Amino acid sequence: MRIAFLCAPEGVEQVELTKPWKAASEAGHQTVLVSTKSGEIQAFNHLDKADTFPVDEVVGNTSADSFGALVLPGGVANPDFLRMDEKAVAFVRDFFEQGRPVAAICHAPWTLVEADVVRGRVLTSWPSLRTDIRNAGGTWVDEQVKICENGPNKLVTSRKPADLKAFCEAFLDVFAQKAG
Repeated sequence: MRIAFLCAPEGVEQVELTKPWKAASEAGHQTVLVSTKSGEIQAFNHLDKADTFPVDEVVGNTSADSFGALVLPGGVANPDFLRMDEKAVAFVRDFFEQGRPVAAICHAPWTLVEADVVRGRVLTSWPSLRTDIRNAGGTWVDEQVKICENGPNKLVTSRKPADLKAFCEAFLDVFAQKAG
């Protein structure tokens, strides 16, 4: 399966990009880094600059049609930048409208809130997003990983880097079901 990893040009939490990327690659999926600009993205280890990663495709020049699933890594700044980009928000919304699975960790559900796709859904995130998710019509739970099927697609969410092992296992299982 071809999997989009959507990240802003800067602000993604590096481990929330690299661990899911590695897990998906090792499971035989084609991983594609999508961003709002070409070139490279700047990852962070919390508030400190980390590595850079080359962008494979740019939002606006690609579509959900060319992917089987979407992964949204977190980081505080990453989803905040993405939710301010209309093309990125539309790209995310298209995965839901087409019934394609989406996985989001930590602060990434901010982009889902902006895309207006959490209404009626049950999800988890970094605790500070609890009120935003509730105000957007979602139900927030404090769980390591949550798989929600109350909608047009399966939505896998997780809280934080410490939950990455469970997050990767859950989204790989959900994506395998979609591929099969």
